[in-house]
Amino acid sequence: MKLATAMIAAGLIAAAAAFASGSAVAQQKLVLKASDVHPTGYPTVTAVESLGKKLSDATKGRLSVAMYRSMQLGGEKEAIEQAQVGAIAFARVSVGALGPVVDDLNVFNLPYVFRNTEHMQHVIDGAIGQELLDKVTNSGKGLVGLAWMDAGARNFYDTKKPIKTIADLKGMKIRVMGNPMFVDMANSMGANGVPMGYDQVFTSLQTGVVDGAENNPPSFVFDNHYQVAKFYTIDEHLIVPEMLVMSKKIWDSMSKDDQALVAKFAKEAQQEERKLWDVYEKQAMDKAKAAGIQIVAVSAADKKAFQDAVKPVWDKYGPKYAAMIKRIQEVK
Repeated sequence: MKLATAMIAAGLIAAAAAFASGSAVAQQKLVLKASDVHPTGYPTVTAVESLGKKLSDATKGRLSVAMYRSMQLGGEKEAIEQAQVGAIAFARVSVGALGPVVDDLNVFNLPYVFRNTEHMQHVIDGAIGQELLDKVTNSGKGLVGLAWMDAGARNFYDTKKPIKTIADLKGMKIRVMGNPMFVDMANSMGANGVPMGYDQVFTSLQTGVVDGAENNPPSFVFDNHYQVAKFYTIDEHLIVPEMLVMSKKIWDSMSKDDQALVAKFAKEAQQEERKLWDVYEKQAMDKAKAAGIQIVAVSAADKKAFQDAVKPVWDKYGPKYAAMIKRIQEVK
């Protein structure tokens, strides 16, 4: 009996120690690293920092976010890879960079798939948007799709001459994101598509490795590309939303309650970022004009020529997404 009592007592002590240890682990502070290629004040950076503050407030500092902005941890490709292995928790990346990882997303990378940015917002805010977030989460690629973020419309800019018509692109070396679909898009328009990381664009424009690139106004201005590329052409060939993804490895290590908090604040970040984006985009255009950038708005007739030029891209990549394209086009 004495032996049995001693064993029970030892078991209770061990259980209490284990419980105390578990409680300590549960209360352990966790700093979640987040990566973004853009600088302080950029809408996506600010929105994720806001998510971090809410998370810290809700958990009394147990969970917090450390933002590594301005490509401190590399470009978007590197951020995706680091999230996949659990080296960072959050990566804010373009669907252009995620497409090669999760193929279903490439439907958003088709040129001119959205009528305008408002159409794109209606799509990502609805059933299609959630479906594609879930595709990322269930892809087996080590990522969790949390939220969408606006990135405006992408347009061409260059160091050589104003691009007013499709003919002006002929032979120009244009940087695109490292996605075969974008290389084919640029090539179908008569340019030479050059895939490279975002962190290399400024120097490549400066040294003439490329003649131009394509991106939204805030990236063009606030990442200083406008200092070397003096021509900006509004043709809206791509309206590619961005995504906030989380490392599945880190997500799976969190409690259900903590996961729910992250998911909630990520959805709020989606709406916060959109409001910030509208203001930021206007500031970028104002700054570009003040700097003497020659801004060309492609006419409706000339835009039709751009759209017709990318037909080979649709013929090559479109059929596999036919059902999803139809659903996107039906969104009002």
